[in-house]
Amino acid sequence: MPELPEVEHVTRGIKPFVKGQKIEEVIFSDKVIEGKDKGKETIIKGLALDTFKRYTEGYTIYDIERRSKYIVFYIENNSEQRILISHLGMAGGFFVVDKLEDINVPNYRKHWHVIFKLNNDKLLVYSDIRRFGEIRNVASFDAYPSFLEIAPEPFDKEALSHYMAWFDKRLYQNKPIKQMILDHRVISGCGNIYACEALFRAGINPARKSKELNHQEKEMLFYYVREVLEAGIKYGGASISDYRHADGSTGTMQMHLNVYKQKTCKVCGNDIETQVIATRNSHFCPTCQK
Repeated sequence: MPELPEVEHVTRGIKPFVKGQKIEEVIFSDKVIEGKDKGKETIIKGLALDTFKRYTEGYTIYDIERRSKYIVFYIENNSEQRILISHLGMAGGFFVVDKLEDINVPNYRKHWHVIFKLNNDKLLVYSDIRRFGEIRNVASFDAYPSFLEIAPEPFDKEALSHYMAWFDKRLYQNKPIKQMILDHRVISGCGNIYACEALFRAGINPARKSKELNHQEKEMLFYYVREVLEAGIKYGGASISDYRHADGSTGTMQMHLNVYKQKTCKVCGNDIETQVIATRNSHFCPTCQK
């Protein structure tokens, strides 16, 4: 699943081509249309397809940003403003091309689901191999309450105090620390890969209960989460399976991972072990992480 660094690079890749452009037409794939006809919320969430088109076509994208693992498009038509909120799910991606055939990754070219035709003759294409992603069109963030619950960006000044305050809540005190930092209400944008890596750098076993961490360990873990997210951005994200940049290129963060999907620990040489925590496969070194 694309995490904060991967979504950051997708956002950076498409922004120069879409900001300031008018959406002239929205085209849906047969799979999206069939899904909606069957009452499923396939890709386009919360609105009927014709309603989505009505609130999107003719609107201009006046800004775009990443928020946690979401890409947010701010659109306007005369005096009316709306927001497109997209989550890439497990294997979604945006591409900016002149024509569909220009998407250079076959699976993404085949599994396109939404095309935004722009007035600069470019196509903003949302492709999703597994169809777990989503695009919403809302009048304001109030229409998507869970979005408002997202923690501050981990690079923001208030992020640390926000994170530390969660240790005083009962919700996670008796649950694994790995589960806690995966919650975007606690730390925004930290998914499975970067949680595993941060916990390794901090020397903390992912299964330890949150209440067992001392103050220094809590703070240290936060700083390592931020550090690995910054590294992920530096190296263009981790292209371990399906993730691609907006131009189809791959990131190289996978070359800098210490425990995630690794066989042996790069520090002590012992075997990396795995354990399912909060339905996610956790990778850790039982020797280096206590």
